[in-house]
Amino acid sequence: MSRLLLVSNRLPVTVKADKDGVSVVRSAGGLATGLRGPHERSGGLWIGWPGDVSRLTQAQRASVEEQLSQQRCVPLYLSASEVSRFYEGYSNQVLWPLCHYLLERVPRQDRDWDVYRKVNERFAELVASHYQPGDTIWVHDYQLMLVPAMLRARLPQARIGFFHHIPFPSSEIFRTLPHRLDLVRGLLGADLIGFHTLSYVRHFASTLMQLCGIEKVGDRVEQDGREVRLGAFPMGIDAQAFENLVREPSVLEEVRVHREKSAGQRLLLGVDRLDYTKGIPRRLLAVQRLLEREPAWRGKLRFVQVAVPSRTTVADYATYRERVDELVGRINSLYGSVHNVPIHYLYRSLNEKQLSALYRAADVMFVTPIRDGMNLVAKEFCAARPDEDGVLVLSEFAGAADELGDAVMVNPYDVEGMADGLEAALEMSEEERRTRMRSLRTRVKDYDVHWWVRSFLDTLQSTPTAPPRVAPQGAREALTLIREAPELLLLLDYDGTLVSFTARPEQAAPDAELLDLLKRLTERPHTRVHIVSGRSREVLEAWVGALPLGLHAEHGLWSRPAPGEPWKSLGDVPTDWKHLVRPILETFAARVPGALVEEKYASLAWHYRQVEPVLGTKLARELRMHLGEVFAHGPLEVLPGDKVVEVRARGVNKGRVVGRVTEGMAPGTRVVAVGDDRTDEDLFAALPPEGIAIHAGGKESRAGFRVKGPSEVRQFLAALLD
Repeated sequence: MSRLLLVSNRLPVTVKADKDGVSVVRSAGGLATGLRGPHERSGGLWIGWPGDVSRLTQAQRASVEEQLSQQRCVPLYLSASEVSRFYEGYSNQVLWPLCHYLLERVPRQDRDWDVYRKVNERFAELVASHYQPGDTIWVHDYQLMLVPAMLRARLPQARIGFFHHIPFPSSEIFRTLPHRLDLVRGLLGADLIGFHTLSYVRHFASTLMQLCGIEKVGDRVEQDGREVRLGAFPMGIDAQAFENLVREPSVLEEVRVHREKSAGQRLLLGVDRLDYTKGIPRRLLAVQRLLEREPAWRGKLRFVQVAVPSRTTVADYATYRERVDELVGRINSLYGSVHNVPIHYLYRSLNEKQLSALYRAADVMFVTPIRDGMNLVAKEFCAARPDEDGVLVLSEFAGAADELGDAVMVNPYDVEGMADGLEAALEMSEEERRTRMRSLRTRVKDYDVHWWVRSFLDTLQSTPTAPPRVAPQGAREALTLIREAPELLLLLDYDGTLVSFTARPEQAAPDAELLDLLKRLTERPHTRVHIVSGRSREVLEAWVGALPLGLHAEHGLWSRPAPGEPWKSLGDVPTDWKHLVRPILETFAARVPGALVEEKYASLAWHYRQVEPVLGTKLARELRMHLGEVFAHGPLEVLPGDKVVEVRARGVNKGRVVGRVTEGMAPGTRVVAVGDDRTDEDLFAALPPEGIAIHAGGKESRAGFRVKGPSEVRQFLAALLD
C-alpha cells in the first residue's frame, strides 16, 4: 500500500515526565486505535501537536523527539499563544459550538481567525515537507479545515482525504460564519471529504450550493478541474477488543461488585465528557421527572453519571460544571435518604477496564447529547454486552442514531419524552431487550473502526487525482509548444473565461487590464486573436470592437473577421420559433425574483444568477426538462450554461467558427482554444489534430489542459507575452 500521512491536531500519544525521565505513551482513543494498523503497515507518518512540552529540559525534549521518531510521529510544536487562540479560541469557541447548533455560545467577534489560518498553514508546510510522490494524505477534523486547500496549492497531484468528526450543521447555521467561504474552499482542496452521516453530507452539499453555486451530482462535485467526492463513513469502535475486555476475570469481578452495590435497584449509566453538547442537565432533569411522577421508582434507581473533565481552563466549562453540580445536589436532596441517593456523580476519568465493567453491569445506558457527530460511547456499551442484555436510550441527534435503530430513541430537548423513554427501557421485557441488543451488537461488530478506515481509504484510492493544469509557472510543455509555434491562432471565449460571471449580463464589461492584455496579444508577432462568445454582436462591438481582433457572436452565428468589416451570418437561421419559447421563459422568470430573459438574434436565454441558489438550480432543471419535452426532436436545442439556460436553433455552435478562421492558415499554425462551459466543447471538438484546448473551471471537459478560471486564464495569456 502507498505510504499514509496522517494529519491531526493532536498526535496519538501522551508525553509523561517524572523523576525517572520522560516517556511517550500511545493513546487509547478510537482514532488512534483504528489508524494504528494502516500507519504501521504503510510505513507512514503521523503529523500533529504532541501536547505542551514547554516545561521539558533540552535533554528531555530531545528524548521525546527520538521516541516520537521511533513511532513515526512528526511533532508540530505550538506556542502557548497558538494553543490559546487556534485550539481553545477559534476551534473550540467558534467552530465547536456553531457545528453543534449553539449559536448563542459563538463570540461576537472571531478575533482568533488569523491564528487559526496561520497554524493551518504551518501544518500544511510540515506535511508538504515530508510528502513523497505516491503518498496518501488523510487530514482529520475541524481544527484543520483549511489544510486540504493549502496542501493542494503546494502538491497539485497529491491524493488528499479529509474527515469531519463533528456534526456539519445546516447551511443556514454554517452561513452565519464570517469566514465561511474560506473554510468551505479549504475543504474542497481534498479529493474525498468524509462525514459520519448522510445528513451531514446533505448539509455540506447544501452549503456548497448556497455559498459557491456548486451543484452535487451523485456523490461528487467538480472543483478547479478536479472531482471531489463526498461520502458518509460512520466511524466505529474496536468492538472485539471491548468484548474481550469484558470477559476478563478482573472486569467480571468489578461487574459483580457493581451489581452487588445496586442490589434491589436498577442501574442507569451515563458516560460523557463534561461538555455542554452532551445534554447532561436535561438528562438529570429527566431522571428527576421520572422520580417525581412515578413514586414507585424512588429508592429503586441508581444513576451513575461519569463526567470526564474537559477544557477545565475555559470559563464557560467551569460555569457549566457548577450548573451540573447544583442539579445533582438538588435532585439528591429531593429524592435521596441517609442510606441512598439516586444520582452518583463521578467527576473524573475512568480507564477502559473500569468503563467496561460499568457498561456490562448497567441495566440502561443513557446517551442523550443535544448534538453529537457520532458518539462512540453508545457503541462501546453494545460491544461490552456479550450477555445480550441491557437497553440503550439514545438521542436522535447523535450521529450514531442513524445506525442504532434498535435503541430507544428520545428527543434530548423533551424532558418529559426522555422520562418516558427511560421508563420504557426500565420496564422492557427480557425477550425484547435481548432481541434489540443482538441487532445492535451485529451492527457495531460488523461496522467497526477497522471497517471505517478501510472503507474511507478504499474510496479515497479509487478517486481520480487532479489532472494536470496549465499555470504561468507550470505546465511548461504546453507553454513551450505554443511559444515555439511559428504562427499562433487564439480562440477565446468571453464570459467565465476572460471575465468572471456577474449578477447581470450587462455588468461584465471588460476592465482596463483585460483590454490592455488583448491589445498586447494582437501585437504579438505571428499571432491572430479571435473572441468566440455567446454575446450579441452589438455588445461585442461596443466592448472590444476597437481592438484588432476577430469577433464571433451568438456562438458563431455572426462573424466579423476584423474591425471595419461587415458582420456575416452562418446563413438562413430560423427565428420563427421564438414566439413559442419566449412565453415559457417569461413564465419561469416570473416565478422567482432575480431571474431574467435575454433575447439575441437567434437565441433566447433564461438567466438565474441572482436567484436563491437551491431554488434557481431546481427551476433550471425543471425548465430544461419542460423545454426538452415540448421541443424534442425539433429544430431547437437547449443548452445548460453557468446560471443560464439557453435555447437556440440547432446547428448553430462555436465549432463552425474553426473552419472559417483556419481557412488558408499558414503551415505550422498552432490553434489554441480557451473556454469554460458546454458551448465551448463544440469549439474544442472542432480543433485540428495539433490544436490545444484549455478548459477554464471545474466542469467535465474534453480539453487536455485546465486552469482555475478567469484570473488564471489571464495569467496564462500574459505568460505567452514573456
